[in-house]
Order: sequence, then C-alpha cells, then structure tokens
Amino acid sequence: MKTTFPTDFLWGGALAANQVEGAYNVEGKGLSTSDYQPRGLMFPPSERAEGEFNLKDVAIDFYHRYPEDIALFAEMGFKTLRTSIAWTRIYPNGDEETPNEAGLAFYDALFDELLKYGIEPLITLSHYEMPYNLTKEYGGWGDRRVIEFFERYATTVFNRYQHKVKYWLTFNEINVSLFSSFTGLGIADGLSWQQRYQAIHHQLVASARVVKACHRIIPGAKIGNMVAAMPYYPLTCNPDDLIEAQRKEREWLFFFDVQARGEYPSHIQRRFKEKNVQLEITPQDREDLRETVDFLSFSYYMSSCASADPHQQQTTGNILKMISNPYLKASEWGWQIDPAGLRHLLNQLWDRYQKPLFIVENGLGAKDKIEADGSIKDDYRIAYLNDHLVQVHEAIADGVNVLGYTAWGPIDIISASTSEMSKRYGFIYVDRDDHGEGTLQRSRKKSFAWYQQVIASRGEALVRGGKNDQ
Repeated sequence: MKTTFPTDFLWGGALAANQVEGAYNVEGKGLSTSDYQPRGLMFPPSERAEGEFNLKDVAIDFYHRYPEDIALFAEMGFKTLRTSIAWTRIYPNGDEETPNEAGLAFYDALFDELLKYGIEPLITLSHYEMPYNLTKEYGGWGDRRVIEFFERYATTVFNRYQHKVKYWLTFNEINVSLFSSFTGLGIADGLSWQQRYQAIHHQLVASARVVKACHRIIPGAKIGNMVAAMPYYPLTCNPDDLIEAQRKEREWLFFFDVQARGEYPSHIQRRFKEKNVQLEITPQDREDLRETVDFLSFSYYMSSCASADPHQQQTTGNILKMISNPYLKASEWGWQIDPAGLRHLLNQLWDRYQKPLFIVENGLGAKDKIEADGSIKDDYRIAYLNDHLVQVHEAIADGVNVLGYTAWGPIDIISASTSEMSKRYGFIYVDRDDHGEGTLQRSRKKSFAWYQQVIASRGEALVRGGKNDQ
C-alpha cells in the first residue's frame, strides 16, 4: 500500500486571532467577548477593570510579528495556515454600517504575506469571539438581528479578500454553545434549553446565509463549517451503553446534520421534546438552511466512553466531563489520547455525509522543558502527532476524502480554556510565561524539523507499525 499522502493534501497549522494577535485595542479594534474572558472560556466572563492584566491583550504579538512567524511556517513547508479574522477589527461594535479600514488593511497584509510563500489562507469568520457590544446591547445570538450583522461582516470580508482567500469556515466549534454559552453565543450562563437552542438556530441560519454569500461572491471558493468532534465508545457491551453513546454523539452531529443536509434531523426532535424546546423557525429560515457547506471540518483531541449508569465516575478534560477509557492514556490536562479514534471518526463522517473532510485542529498541549543548550526535545508531541497522522493516512486508504490537516497551535499560543502559556502545542517555542514575562523570542523545537520532514516526504517519514495501521 502507498504510504504517501495525496499530492494536493493541505498540510499546515491552525491559530485563532484572540489567542495570538494581541494588539487588542489598536487601530480601531473594538472589544470582543474574548476580551471579557481574561481567565479563559472555562471561567465566567468579567467586566474589564482599568489596568487589569489579561494575557491575551498581547498574546504572542502575532499582530506585529506575523512576517517572522509566517517565514517559520514556510520553512516547515506549510501548504495552508488556518487562522481567524477578529470580527471586532472589521466592525468594532458589530452593528456599524461601515467597516474599519485599518482592520481590513491588516488582514490584507497578513494574507499577502502568506501568499508570498504559497501558503493558502484558511479563514474562520468567528473563532470563539464576537463584538462585546452585540452581547451588551442585543443579548448576543439570542437576538435575530445579529444574523444580519454577521452576514454584513462576512459579505464585507468576502468582497475584500475574494482574490486572496479560497477556503473559509463559518463558526469555530459551533457546538461549544452547549457547554459555554458566553463563548459560543455571547450570552451569559443560566440559559434555558429553549433560549440556548433558539440562539443556536440563529447561528445556523447565519451560517447558511454566509455560505450562500460566499458561493455568490467567490464562485471558486470552498466554505465549510467546524465542530468539536468526539467519538463515544460504549463503556461495556451492554446495549444500553451503546444507545447512550449514540445519544451523546448525536448532540454534536446535529450541527453537521443541519449544515451538511440543509434541514433539522429527525433525531433532534426527541431532544427538543425532552428539553421542552419549541423553536421559532420562519419559512425563510428553512429556505436559508438549504444552502449547505462544501466540506466539513472539525477539531479532534480525544474520545470518551458512554454509560447508561448515572453513577459512573467521570473525569474532567477541558470543559467536558468524560468517562475514562481504561485502554487509553491521557495528557497532562486529562485529555485521553486515541489516534485510532481519529480514523474511526473520519470513516464515520464520510459514511454519514459523503462530503470532503478537513482536520483543522489536532495537537498535544504539554509543559515543555528547555534544556541547558536551549533546545526543547518534545518527543511526546512528535509521538502524538505521528500516531494521529498515521491514522489519517489509514482513513484515506479506507476511501475517505480528507482535504488536509492543520495541527493546532504550530507556534505556542494562549490556551483558550484557561488562558495559559504553559500549556504549549507548538513546533515553535515562544518565550513568554503565564505571568506575561519573557522576550517573545521564537525558537524551533525538535518537532519543527520532524514536521518539516513529514510534509516534505508527504508522510513517508511517519513511523508506522501500530496494530491499527492496517
């Protein structure tokens, strides 16, 4: 069997504006919901006190240092870079009629720099942030008027960057709204299920309208959606555990179902009935939803187990509570490491939707140690990524259409969940700590040369031999 990836496979890395750019209040940028989450999305939002420290205010200063960082990505051989546009750089309050030219010009320069090296921009329109003003004055996505504001923003950037950006995503991990309503919907916690799903409906309609706008303005572009994907295994062979695993997977598959098929799936109706949800859906909404995405993208970090036993012990990984799999190891942050789960997931999604798939986040957060000579020997990261990429290749051999793979945080960034620098994902080390101390100097880790070799060899350099590599 061939061990190389397809010649047009898009290798790269993934970032988010609010975790890398910094420059939170320069050149007309407004404050976003992320700016009101100084401790990360696992914590409640708080009003910004004068002089309050927020690590994300500077982040890794990508806003000023992106030429240096992009040159390093090019050195690794990136074919694509996923990042996001900060909505508040374009429309600081979200409801203006006219965009902020300085914000538009920044992304012009950023995309030009990527294209100079032949790196395709893969751009997320809303990555865990929206203008805080829309939260304060309208109640976030709970207000139907926000659909029009998002459509205006998207249409503006489509028109501006139509000759520079071919790959787009609407919302990052749209299903986070089920767990963190402020992060996903711009609405404080304490929502009823009726309020939560009505706001989610507004997002889904907005996404569909934006997909239609993209198809109209940039006919050659491809636009997808994005969810946080997690396979669930039945904890035992008890049929009740199997049904519970199916139920939990459908919670996030619902978001793919709507955006890939153009209508609400039948399985969600039972959940709505159980949660006493009666959505306000207009005939125009139903018409809008028929515009479906060109490809499906997702993050994959872990799998979990499901049990019908309500007393089964759970552990916490990021913002989710999970039942541990006794056959798997876990990261320092409690995320279970399951490379074979990625192959399973890719096959599951391909069988279900028959649309191209894009792995836009996958990586290992870890505390890196700097050796006496300044090097960082992150063999644990290499092993994690190697094993996952081997399973991606296995899925391609299974017949799955996989467009590409963008490793999460190719340069060290601020973590979304807890706003830490010490939880590092990168191939590139950034000299900054959790207290904001450091020079921001960049240096290559051992994994830098490894990923460079993997890309150059189209995956031939991956180490195979696991029991699932067949």
